Amino acid sequence: MSRTSKREQTAVRSPSSTAQAGASPVRLGLRANWEQFALLVAVNAFVGAMVGVERVLLPLLAEREFALASRAAILSFIMSFGVVKAIANLFAGRISERWGRKKILVAGWLFALPVPAIILLAPSWRWVVLANMLLGVNQGLSWSTTVIMKVDLVGPQSRGLAMGLNEASGYLAVSAAALVSSYLAGSLGLRETLFWMGEIIAVSGLLLSSVFVHETLHHVRFEARQTQQDEQRSFAEVLLLTSWKDRALFAVSQAGMVNNLNDGMVWGLLPLYFAARGLSLERIGFLAALYPAVWGSMQLVTGVLSDRTGRKWMIALGMLVQAAGIALFVVGSSLAMWSVAAVFLGLGTAMVYPTLLAAVGDVAHPSWRASAVGVYRLWRDGGYAVGALLAGWLADAFGVRWAIDAVGVLTFLSGIIVAVVMYETRQSVGVPK
Repeated sequence: MSRTSKREQTAVRSPSSTAQAGASPVRLGLRANWEQFALLVAVNAFVGAMVGVERVLLPLLAEREFALASRAAILSFIMSFGVVKAIANLFAGRISERWGRKKILVAGWLFALPVPAIILLAPSWRWVVLANMLLGVNQGLSWSTTVIMKVDLVGPQSRGLAMGLNEASGYLAVSAAALVSSYLAGSLGLRETLFWMGEIIAVSGLLLSSVFVHETLHHVRFEARQTQQDEQRSFAEVLLLTSWKDRALFAVSQAGMVNNLNDGMVWGLLPLYFAARGLSLERIGFLAALYPAVWGSMQLVTGVLSDRTGRKWMIALGMLVQAAGIALFVVGSSLAMWSVAAVFLGLGTAMVYPTLLAAVGDVAHPSWRASAVGVYRLWRDGGYAVGALLAGWLADAFGVRWAIDAVGVLTFLSGIIVAVVMYETRQSVGVPK
């Protein structure tokens, strides 16, 4: 853990910048805010677990209980999830700058509550797709807000570490929930497991967020006052800057999109691919859990490492490692080889995921950082929709192996784009180029 700088220990006691309790001064830094930071790590674990429950079970539910043969139809739940989550990400960043972070976090959990019940009672696949649209709102609002709140708390010194801890908690929870749900489904059934696990997670996340989490908007306002620049920007300016005009933010946005494109493929196609190769539900669950387990745990290392070595090459190399892992899924023909592929894919994603968010935090000024995070996450989670459409169409037209190969090639090309286009952001805090 990095040492708290002098600026991080600076405190003010004005009414507009006091903590929720009304007496504590605002201080930036991980050590100064460790209690709220740890609570937000726990909240994000519940956010991740909400998706992890579906990781193995929903593609199998489509095939076994709803008799869907088309891979594109099966992946429609990921497409709807990705589109809605991407839009929710965009608005979460912007409206949290006006209404506050906590309100958006709690609202996200309210959207999660009906999801398990809808899946349990769904008379057709369309109802499952509807449930996943609500889940997309939950993930877009809640996950985005936990990211923004952690960046608010730590200030400029330890963003990589903060994002590593945030993403590690979320994806280790994805892994654990995927593994537990695959084992429980053997005795409880697919829908019943989705219902009971989902409701317990949603209620727990809502209670933690509404009762114990404090607002962090005053932290970001305090940080903004410490900078030498006044960078008020319109939403349209932030959208263009993050999407295209800034080289680093463009590189980050496209890499995030391709990263989630391949994650959508892993979520929707690999359980069906492994089932067709004769693997049991428990072994499919093991592989589905191994990838996010490596992804989650290694972010504790890669986030800190990017604070020291920089962002650019961590991202570029991470995309290339992901591409190698995807290729191994096709080349491999045994549980051992597929396990190695899952480790490679998880390691590459761990190199990329927290570093992308840290890079956005490096470039964006505190006054428009939440909006920039929202735009980045719009493109990143839009990758789920693009991946579902592309992988579903290719799988139906040419076979699942072709779909996996194509996603691997796109991932490789994305890494090359980062290497060629992106500038190093670690020393570019609040100075877009």
